[in-house]
Amino acid sequence: MTRKKRRLTLIGLGMLLLSAATALVLTAFQDNLVFFYSPSDLQTKPLAADQRFRLGGMVEDGSVVRDGQTIRFTVTDYAATTPVVFSGILPDLFREGQGVVTEGRLNSEGVFQATEVLAKHDENYMPPEVSDALERTGKMPNTMRMPESTSNTGS
Repeated sequence: MTRKKRRLTLIGLGMLLLSAATALVLTAFQDNLVFFYSPSDLQTKPLAADQRFRLGGMVEDGSVVRDGQTIRFTVTDYAATTPVVFSGILPDLFREGQGVVTEGRLNSEGVFQATEVLAKHDENYMPPEVSDALERTGKMPNTMRMPESTSNTGS
């Protein structure tokens, strides 16, 4: 082989290996690229017993029970609910009827064991993923809906 053909062969082989490595990485991350699951998603998508993930939705009204530093509450997307247990200090903005994203694992009884709780930061903000999940179920609270455009077009 000439020097040019050998160089082209090595470059082609390098590109092939790089493509294969990229495909393997993207396949491995396919299920882990989701920012969070809604309670409805948990009913339809099976998860491994010890898999860490995020659960997002609204804190159900009347569901928060405090027992020292252990807090029990229910996350809902208004189509399904998931009970959550968290030990620690909650964010100041955490309260019933507000958007929340929790991180942790689902135990064998179907209770989400949260290791971290994130609350929304003001009255008009909701994480886009929570908003999309609530819109899919048709249960988006009216106070959270974006106003319809009222632009006038020429007549």
